[in-house]
Amino acid sequence: MDFSFNSETVAFLGMFLILCAFFLETQSIIHSKASSYLLLMAIGSGILAIRAYLIEEWAFFILEVAWFITAMLGFLARSKTAMDKQSSDVPA
Repeated sequence: MDFSFNSETVAFLGMFLILCAFFLETQSIIHSKASSYLLLMAIGSGILAIRAYLIEEWAFFILEVAWFITAMLGFLARSKTAMDKQSSDVPA
């Protein structure tokens, strides 16, 4: 298959995931700190970061890496908090 077609398809997928997260958050369907929101943002920005790297769009690459890292840090912090809460709920 033609790389440009695949590249555009991948870009639209990443963009769709980010826009879905944003739309759902602005409609108060999910919260910006919800795992689902953070995962949609991380996956979408990760996809776009890879594409930006492959097409050598460096400013866009840096932006998407920053979004990816921010979303993953939020997700990991949320996961750690949930695990800490579970371990504190277990009777000794």
